[in-house]
This record gives sequence, structure tokens and C-alpha cells, in this order.
Amino acid sequence: MDFSSARQNMVESQLRPNRVTDTVLMDALNVLPREKFVPKSMQGVAYVDEAINIGGGRYLMEAWVLARLLEAAEICSDDVALLIGCGSGYEAAVLSYLAGTVVALEINKTLLKRANDTLTELFIDTVAIVEGELEKGYARQAPYDIILINGAVAEIPACFYDQLSDGGRLVSVVGVGAYGKGTLVTSHGNVITTQEIFDAGTPTLLGFEKETTFSF
Repeated sequence: MDFSSARQNMVESQLRPNRVTDTVLMDALNVLPREKFVPKSMQGVAYVDEAINIGGGRYLMEAWVLARLLEAAEICSDDVALLIGCGSGYEAAVLSYLAGTVVALEINKTLLKRANDTLTELFIDTVAIVEGELEKGYARQAPYDIILINGAVAEIPACFYDQLSDGGRLVSVVGVGAYGKGTLVTSHGNVITTQEIFDAGTPTLLGFEKETTFSF
């Protein structure tokens, strides 16, 4: 299979029709070998317009959904970014083209090792993969200019807001099933603003399926 042509076709047929215009972002997606971040049995469909099962109940996000979220975040080259759910490392690799430093949080040891191996193979050295519970974020390196949640969530944990810098942006698909919304959250002082950007039915990130409930 000609993966180079498949990458170019992904950009032209999936990103551009979904109004992705950031040239640095599109260049990254046109260069990064998405096929290396999926199981070998799935490499032939690595560039289709859908989420890819990478094992352990986890998915590689649709390229256009990822691109729309990252474009909305308006990432600068000196930003420090936190990725919630490193998975196999693809989203971290894309982030590395946009931000200065990427902290990629992962709880699945198998995926963590796979991501480390693939990023090392591709000589990507601005990503630090750390192990921990995804729902808690990674306060140790906070605050972050950018937080990307790698999958849909029923709701955004409040602790993530506390880990944003002043002026920091968080992007995620909020809402499970077919009713998700690509969402941009911005922190200014003690004020959090939320903006729904686009519809997206991307798979839910494992552990983020249910909204928080309270007992009285």
C-alpha cells in the first residue's frame, strides 16, 4: 500500500472538507506515518475516515476531529501541552509539531510502551510520556497552556481546569455516542468559558463514560 498517497488523500478528502486550514497542522498530518501507530492488522485502514481500534478499549481519533480540535486550540510553538490518554502516541506526535513540550499521560502499560517505542523510532524527543490515572490529569507538571483529551468524555473533570495556565485552552469532544460536540474551553483568571465548535461522534475515552453524580 502507498501510505504516502494515503496520507495526502486523508488531508485532501477529510481535513479540507471539514474546514481545517492550519498549514503547520496539515503538514504534520501529511508527514506522520499514521500506519505505525495502529496494530499491523489495521495498517491497511489507518487512513480511513473513522476511529481506529488500537486495543485495550482505546481508539485512534478520526484525523479530521483531531485536526479541528487542535486548530481551535491555536497552539503556539512555545506552549506546554498535556495529552490526556497518550494511547499509541499518534496524537502526541501531532502535538509535538505544534507545541514546544508535550506531556502525554497514559495508564495502559502496553500502550505506553508502544507509544514510547514508536516515538523513539521517529526521533520525536519533545514528548514525555508519564504513567498515571487519566481522570486526575497530571498536576505535577501543571500549569499547561494546552490540554487535549484524546477521546470523547461525558463531562470534563473539574481538576483539568485547575491545571490550565492563565489563558490556557482545553479541547475535547464532550458528549458520548452520536451527540458529541467538539468543545473549546478557555481559562482567564478564575473565569472558565466554554464554546461548542462542531458535531463529532468520536469514541469515548475509557473511564470517561459517565457524568459525575452526587448523593444527598
